Amino acid sequence: MTPDLFERSIFDLINEKARALEDCLMSDVIFYHGSIYPNYFRTFRDFVEEVALRSEREEKTISVVLRTGGGSADTTEKMVNVLRNHYEKVYFVVPDMAMSAGTIFCMSGDKIFMDYASSLGPIDPQVPTPDTGDYVPALGYLDKVTEITKKGQLEQADVVLLKSLDLAKLALFEQARDLSIDLLTDWLVNYKFRDWTVHRTTNPGQPVTPDEKATRAKQIASDLADHKRWRSHGRNLDVGKLKDLRIEIDDYTNDLNMRSAIRDYNDPLTGYVDRTRIEFYLHHHQVQS
Repeated sequence: MTPDLFERSIFDLINEKARALEDCLMSDVIFYHGSIYPNYFRTFRDFVEEVALRSEREEKTISVVLRTGGGSADTTEKMVNVLRNHYEKVYFVVPDMAMSAGTIFCMSGDKIFMDYASSLGPIDPQVPTPDTGDYVPALGYLDKVTEITKKGQLEQADVVLLKSLDLAKLALFEQARDLSIDLLTDWLVNYKFRDWTVHRTTNPGQPVTPDEKATRAKQIASDLADHKRWRSHGRNLDVGKLKDLRIEIDDYTNDLNMRSAIRDYNDPLTGYVDRTRIEFYLHHHQVQS
């Protein structure tokens, strides 16, 4: 069998597994691998438009099988707007990881599906620096500046570092942090908490007020942005840690049928992008990215 025929046979199987996962989740299903950067937005927009146009399902729901190390909060917001323009409900499925801006992306969903091997991460959007345009994690810089400025007496190395940071750069980092927290708070209230109408633990049976939803959302956003708590930009936040933050996760660890359906689709695709070293890749069984 030639390499082309071999690859085609693999994707015939992946497409079959994609249809099976759509039936399992009762939604359209797409696979997203790569960073969340502005230069990928138009490809994503056009891809989702085509998937929605070709959809034969009635649920008006899409599930995004997401694998990302993060990216831009601004781009995340634009991608969320695209999904919400075409679908009434949006689910995120994280078989492996969705870090930083990927975590913010997931918080825009009505549901987040994970198992014991999945992880999200602390929110720390990446922003392009004014001088080089390179993307850097914003909160890491802000935390370091805060740590230094709280010292009673600055060391020479601290003075050198502070002099190397201009006000425009710090302002950009602060704006990215505030935008991330605002987006996450709004999306939790409007989507994740949309069906949270009655208390289940505290004051069980009592109606949940809009202020209570907003308070819970702000606390979650604050916790996810607290790098002193997590001690690492790349800290893996598994299902247990997320539930400790009172984030509702649809844990499919013990649902063997769903776990198999997700892995049968995800694992060959992640194997393919890792083997071919593709930085950004979208998949749907009817649409080519």
